Amino acid sequence: MSGKGAGVPRTVIVVGAGIVGLSTAWFLQRYGVGVTVVERDTVASGASWGNAGWIAPGLTIPLNDPAVLGHGVRAVLDPRAPLSIPPTTDTGLLAFLGAFAFHSRRSTWEHALHGNVPLSSASLDAFTELVEAGVGRHDGPKVEDAPVTALFSSEKRAAHLLMELDQVRAAGLPLSYAALDREAVRAGSPFVSDAVRAGVRIDGQRHVHPGLFTHALADAVRARGGSVVEGFRVTGVEARGGGFRLRSAHGETESADAVVVATGAWLGRQGRPWGVTVPLRAGRGYSFTVPTAGPVPGPLYLPEARVACTPLATGLRVAGTMEFRDIDAPLSPDRIAAISASAAPYLTGVDLADRTDAWVGSRPVTADGLPVVGATRIPGLYVAGGHGMWGFTQGPATGRLLARAVATGTPPASLRPFDPLR
Repeated sequence: MSGKGAGVPRTVIVVGAGIVGLSTAWFLQRYGVGVTVVERDTVASGASWGNAGWIAPGLTIPLNDPAVLGHGVRAVLDPRAPLSIPPTTDTGLLAFLGAFAFHSRRSTWEHALHGNVPLSSASLDAFTELVEAGVGRHDGPKVEDAPVTALFSSEKRAAHLLMELDQVRAAGLPLSYAALDREAVRAGSPFVSDAVRAGVRIDGQRHVHPGLFTHALADAVRARGGSVVEGFRVTGVEARGGGFRLRSAHGETESADAVVVATGAWLGRQGRPWGVTVPLRAGRGYSFTVPTAGPVPGPLYLPEARVACTPLATGLRVAGTMEFRDIDAPLSPDRIAAISASAAPYLTGVDLADRTDAWVGSRPVTADGLPVVGATRIPGLYVAGGHGMWGFTQGPATGRLLARAVATGTPPASLRPFDPLR
């Protein structure tokens, strides 16, 4: 492979124009690497568009919590459940769910928690680096600093989140939070209903419109000399002549010294030929926007309903559900209605019936709670994905670490838990 040193690339193709892929491209440019980003659809057309937009490392708690297994039967039988597993004969999905159940033990959850801490710890700093370099600064989406306030129907239920936050902080993530009584939580936001009996405030978090920020990042990559090619559906990745050639469904080709594949939930279908056998499936999330009676001070989290609410210029984005269904399955209006119904008891001054911008997107979920980030068994071919619900929070930090590994040939130690060949 040609490059600035042995095995170090001068040019890289990044497959996927979501927050992870574009962050990787942007940080590669800081090493003087020429980048081309190819995207099967359009920039931010996947999970990077309609997610909650939280930059909330304090809540990057691995999904494979043993408590999740208790929701398994309800997920199959109750269409309103936050975790949705439709009856299926899909052997791939059944195998994934079996692997997920196996990893939903205290020991494996703690392993995932500790493995994610270095990545989550770097999340805010990575966003700061992008913003200070001008991403989204000029007429773009503003990254807002605000605590996330979790709302609960009882102090007992709030205590469970406090216990988890204690564990996250003990694992090494810098974190500040406080328990709130009924009066304190209602004083913090006029949109909290009388049904809320307790709250937890997680300080030092941020939020932004995720799709607009991702578009601003694509613009920044272009402004620094990179290329972003939309509508390039990769049909083949061929190693040749010390580098790679990618073919599209329309017969186009792109060539470079190295390739980074950051295709979100699609990575579960694509990675096996490259030795990536970590079970990964699409955990689909839904969102919609509703009007409010006034400005919402900051993000609201409804853990009992598994719903995240984010103030945007256009209203309040309401996001939720973990639905294990095929990537290409159409949006289910019933899931939108279920999210709205589950959020209603906690909120006031929010018109949940006046819903716009209904969206569904597929988040890449691994069975063991750890992303897959790093080199594959094919020299020069890298992957990045599997962040579950926290791809937006961890995307820039992932891109920064992976860019260092690709551009220098020396993977940072903090990427070791995410080895795609584990």
